[in-house]
Amino acid sequence: MTTRRQADGATVVDVRGTLDAATVDALREILVDTLQRDRPTAMIVDLTYVTFMDSVGIGALVAGQRAARDIGARFQLRNPSDFVHRQLRVTGLTDLLGCI
Repeated sequence: MTTRRQADGATVVDVRGTLDAATVDALREILVDTLQRDRPTAMIVDLTYVTFMDSVGIGALVAGQRAARDIGARFQLRNPSDFVHRQLRVTGLTDLLGCI
């Protein structure tokens, strides 16, 4: 995972690989800590290269969305793969998590 700040004040987190029990703690920590420390105008999570995500991965994204809401920032998911988008659709979270 890498994090970068855009000129418009948004922070982009690029995620690669799988979002499961082995990796989810690092994602949750990056999302929540970055939001609380840097207070960006928006948090964009780029999921282009995420190949698998289970319920704990979804939980980490929801935690990020809540942390963004708490500071008044937008939270969006960018480029989810078909598999990830299907997982979010099945759980009814596409609107909450702002899939773009």
